[in-house]
Amino acid sequence: MKNFVKNEIEKTLNLNVVLEKPKDKNLAHYAAPVAFALAKELKKSPILIAKELALKFEESKFFKVSAVNGYLNFKLKRELLNEIATKALEDGIKFAKSKSKNNKILLEYVSANPTGPLHIGHVRGAVYGDTLARIGRYVGYDITTEYYINDAGNQMDLLGLSIFLFGKSDILKEDVEFPEVFYRGEYTQNLAKKAAEVFGYEIFTDDKNIEKLSLWGKDEILQIIKKDLANANIEIENWISEKSLYNKLDDTISKLEKCDGIYNKDGKIWLKSTQIGDEKDRVIIREDLRPTYLAGDIVYHNYKFERDFDRYINIWGADHHGYIQRIKASIHFLGYDENKLEVILSQMVGLLKGGEVFKMSKRAGNFILMSDVLDEIGSDALRFIFISKKCDTALEFDVDELKKQDSSNPIFYINYAHARINQIFAKSKKRIDDVIGVDFKNLDENALNLVFEALTLNEILEDAFNTRQLQKLPEFLRNLASNFHKFYNENKVLGSELENELLKVFGIVGLCIRTGLDLMGICAKNIMIKD
Repeated sequence: MKNFVKNEIEKTLNLNVVLEKPKDKNLAHYAAPVAFALAKELKKSPILIAKELALKFEESKFFKVSAVNGYLNFKLKRELLNEIATKALEDGIKFAKSKSKNNKILLEYVSANPTGPLHIGHVRGAVYGDTLARIGRYVGYDITTEYYINDAGNQMDLLGLSIFLFGKSDILKEDVEFPEVFYRGEYTQNLAKKAAEVFGYEIFTDDKNIEKLSLWGKDEILQIIKKDLANANIEIENWISEKSLYNKLDDTISKLEKCDGIYNKDGKIWLKSTQIGDEKDRVIIREDLRPTYLAGDIVYHNYKFERDFDRYINIWGADHHGYIQRIKASIHFLGYDENKLEVILSQMVGLLKGGEVFKMSKRAGNFILMSDVLDEIGSDALRFIFISKKCDTALEFDVDELKKQDSSNPIFYINYAHARINQIFAKSKKRIDDVIGVDFKNLDENALNLVFEALTLNEILEDAFNTRQLQKLPEFLRNLASNFHKFYNENKVLGSELENELLKVFGIVGLCIRTGLDLMGICAKNIMIKD
């Protein structure tokens, strides 16, 4: 809608304009400060220029235009709002969808080591990445989602060793001395029990079987990870194994060498990352020819850029901040544009229950499991809370607060608005099709403003995606729900002369809430059942 308004204004004025949204919708739906930009050129006051420009819209069938303190204020006419609302109801959940932008994005997120179940530290990036993909596709981007499986290196050896030692300890009942660092927790013990069922007890009698247990354990944990993600309504398209890409290591090193991006020193191969802003050069191949963790990531990013996307987005934990520049340096020395890579950092999460620190699961060792939080509050509340605040700021919440069935719980409050609308239609014994052709000729400003607000969803989505501030969507939905509840409490609907017009208004609000929640991976409720 904003683009339509902008185009019509620019067509009339033959000028490029910037549109702002005043807080008071009774004053204007949009405002343009164009007169201030023209003041110097025309050598007139912005107030006088705005008054002259406003006269050009006297015959407009779309807007009521006024000049206030140098601003051009635009109020959409009820006929235009009705026309857009009717089209929206016809389009259904696609009503705010943008046309294709012919722009391909590869979005990587989660990418947790397959050495244990997902914990609360992984959830924020998982929900954020999935929601970013949903919104991005809706506003016209071609987005491919990807998970990079770190299944090579010491951590995988340690997984196999941990399973092996638990097998000797718990199943063979041998005295075992565990190393100081190993994967502890019931999930590792359960893997040992399952390995005994799959391979037999003899798997724990020979340490040559550790590698076999490592590979098997990785696959088992990946299934746990995929199940946890699915339970949060998250599905990732591509799963790329680090180990499977190691046949590309030599070719990747050769590319770096050709671009003068590496050098040999002390028997090691170093990346010249200081040339691209890193604090020091980084080792990618050790003296014993084993690749470092960074080398694996360089091979992976070379594989990413070989697939020729327009943009690449990585969502990493906040502890990876220092890793960004070395990856960008490697991309540069591979001959690609490192500016095509965008890294979004996801900050830590603090979890409370009843005001106290949420207890860690014995199943996980030293972490709060994603599955435990899902069991506590469900997928909808989990998804909502994890995009309710900017991704790069710390987040703390109390799971008990998200179980409340009142206005203090935002997901309940928004769902209540949708359910209320659904029940109003049920009581009226009418459907959307019965009111879709009704005109807005008798509605007051408050009702028209509610329609306008709901129809701005596309603007909110475009802004949320472009700024990567996804919290703008839940903020918008909560504000819309609040305005709806206030309007409904102040106006009689059923049995009134305006029943059909107001039902159409509510239909638009309900459609907006349903669409917005769907893009957050949440299914809007048609009825609220209190516990």
